[in-house]
Amino acid sequence: MQTKQILELYLEFYKSRGHKQIPNVSLVPEGDPTLLFVNSGMFPLVPYLSGEPHPLGSRLVNVQRAIRLDDINEIGDKTHTFAFHMIGNWSLNDYFKKEQLPWAYEFLIEQVKLDPKRLFATFFAGDKDSPRDENTLLLLQQIFAKYGVEAKENERLFACGKDQCWWQRGEAIGELGGPDSEVFYYIGDGEPKLGLVPGENDDLFLEVGNSVFMQYQMTESGWRELAQKNVDFGGGLERLAMVVQNKSDIFETDNFYPIIQKIEQLSQKNYRDSETITKSMRIIADHIRACVFLAMDGVMPSNKDQGYILRRLLRRMVRNGRNLGVEKDISVNLVPIVCELFEWLYPSLVQRRTEIQEVFSLEEDKFWRTLQKGSREFERLYATLDTSNLEELASKAFDMYQSLGYPVEMFLADLDDKAATVDLQAFERVYNEVAGKHQDMSRLGAEKKFKGGLADSSETVVKYHTTTHLLQMALQDVLGNHVKQVGSNITSERLRFDFTHHRKLTDEEIKKVTALVNDAIRACYPVNFVMLSKDKAIEAGAGYLEHETYPDEVKVYYVGSSLESSLSKEFCGGPHVDNTCKLQPIEIFKQEKMGEGKVRVYARFS
Repeated sequence: MQTKQILELYLEFYKSRGHKQIPNVSLVPEGDPTLLFVNSGMFPLVPYLSGEPHPLGSRLVNVQRAIRLDDINEIGDKTHTFAFHMIGNWSLNDYFKKEQLPWAYEFLIEQVKLDPKRLFATFFAGDKDSPRDENTLLLLQQIFAKYGVEAKENERLFACGKDQCWWQRGEAIGELGGPDSEVFYYIGDGEPKLGLVPGENDDLFLEVGNSVFMQYQMTESGWRELAQKNVDFGGGLERLAMVVQNKSDIFETDNFYPIIQKIEQLSQKNYRDSETITKSMRIIADHIRACVFLAMDGVMPSNKDQGYILRRLLRRMVRNGRNLGVEKDISVNLVPIVCELFEWLYPSLVQRRTEIQEVFSLEEDKFWRTLQKGSREFERLYATLDTSNLEELASKAFDMYQSLGYPVEMFLADLDDKAATVDLQAFERVYNEVAGKHQDMSRLGAEKKFKGGLADSSETVVKYHTTTHLLQMALQDVLGNHVKQVGSNITSERLRFDFTHHRKLTDEEIKKVTALVNDAIRACYPVNFVMLSKDKAIEAGAGYLEHETYPDEVKVYYVGSSLESSLSKEFCGGPHVDNTCKLQPIEIFKQEKMGEGKVRVYARFS
């Protein structure tokens, strides 16, 4: 069964049970400074999990492209991927455990034909915050019995603590959380071995889904039960395809193997020739998918944020391409196969192929120049190097990486070419210590952005969010209607707004934009929203992000006494203040040119 068929079955299965499909949104989060990338399907649902009514109702389903930075160092084994697709379904204070768990297993066993004897599950063991989840245990035993499998605790079902069977949005007061139940598939040889805890035996089990029961909220005195109880099921589509297609290697599924075959053709090497070749091909196949998805969502290689990750992935592909003997255009030559593979899910991707290839080609050329500069710098330094002094070697290697972007692997390869004898394990330990000191210095400032939480809804952040609507209105008035939002980032200290324009603003234009925003704030306009069909909202002139996919019915926030006479109207999920007089005057304190046709401005309350 192909991945496309699995997804179609999944969506239809839940639609037939009253679920409405929500969009697969960009990998780049809108208005969330705590996330570098969308990392789960529930990302667009934050306001609704807290009680706000969703325009499509209380039963939702989707597939969402996602990236998890924590997995980047695991790429190269047979199961981990950097970018993936999460299938998910939600109940927003509708059904709960007794409906969700049977449906989840019915889909896995009856729809995609997984062997119930190879399925294992976990449930929450209980602690001071929440009791042992006996309800889930009983439901799981009934489900397995339905399919003729005896499911005893500590054999097939396992009670686990908070480290494995508890999910929460974050640590702040007001965050949501609750127990969960993971489902694993046995991928070992022969008959499943009862009694092995799935979470402790990664080589034998693959997690294919997780049911989260959001029934608690964090308070100053601890977790308290919520009036609204939500269900969030998430599963990795690529991992599910791996077990459905009876593969022991995720890179041999239809999601990756055509890319592997193209790499074999380019390198004239076989995927299974050696462990080194296998690992390099896996890294390249994984990274090219992620790079194409990022480029599709408007990310460009750079030294900051999402662009830095894209640059890092592309350069890692070049290095692994060299390991395979491919000296040029490794990413460029793989873009077409990725576009063709995923045209069924992203119809516009093939049309973007040439544009993406041009971007990747420029980046590869830059990196080859970096490698050449690094080689020359190494030659200059080598005469003064004491190869027995590991701390000196590690410091010079790290300096070349920091200043030139010259990878440590290249540094070590240069040493090897000189027949310099270096204890690689000891060097790695010292190098990590040197790098760690630098990372510790920058970690405090980076923790909030990369910690992987969800946007807070503090009063200041909500104010800045509302202010971006006024800012876009003012930019369009001053610069013209060609101005469109292409991104934003909001913290409690400032807002950042990215928009289409061919040059930076003049001082006079900044004054005019600032004055328009502050006049609107002082005028005390009401801020409201209406639910409209997407076509009606566009017809009414509501602004929206052109690269986003929206449902048939959307929420439109407008500033003014009515939609027709409003200063500003945009597709937006919220939250916002209810009147502009609750905002503060702003100042634009910084602006940047973001490549061709884009500008970024920073503003804060003055």
